[in-house]
Amino acid sequence: MAEEESKPVPAAEKSPVQAGKVSQWLTENGFAHEFLAPDHQGVEILKVEPDVLLPISTALYAYGFNCLQCQAGIDLGPGQELVSMYHLIKLSDNPERAEEVRIKVFLPRENPRVPSVYWIWKAADWQERESFDMFGIIYEGHPNLKRLLMPEDWVGYPLRKDYISPDFYELQDAY
Repeated sequence: MAEEESKPVPAAEKSPVQAGKVSQWLTENGFAHEFLAPDHQGVEILKVEPDVLLPISTALYAYGFNCLQCQAGIDLGPGQELVSMYHLIKLSDNPERAEEVRIKVFLPRENPRVPSVYWIWKAADWQERESFDMFGIIYEGHPNLKRLLMPEDWVGYPLRKDYISPDFYELQDAY
């Protein structure tokens, strides 16, 4: 009997990760996405294509996700994709635990373009600018997409994992 318990279960017999409540709601309403495994705290993670980011974001806002807690860029490594990540929460009166969902948009390294969610959540303003500045992700429709942390004439994107730091950068008009 101990031998039966220690036998590995074939992959076909393992139960797949069950889609979360938000993912099920999106599927029921016809929004194309892929459910990724939840994180260590149980937050749902949804993979979304760039062309459906705005419709899904608008639907999630209508569903009650009224706060963009975080938007960030992620580099999966040299030669791999870039990711624009959005962490949304539902703010309501006296919640025991706010409902959360995370959206990930995987983008090609050569021309990373995604629509801006600034017009849905104003908190995306500086966060998208930072992702543009550090990773080179272009947020189409952003009202003021320009460098935020680096000088305007800086070449490259410092948080990309394949970035080569210049030997010298001359400070101009420092005083």
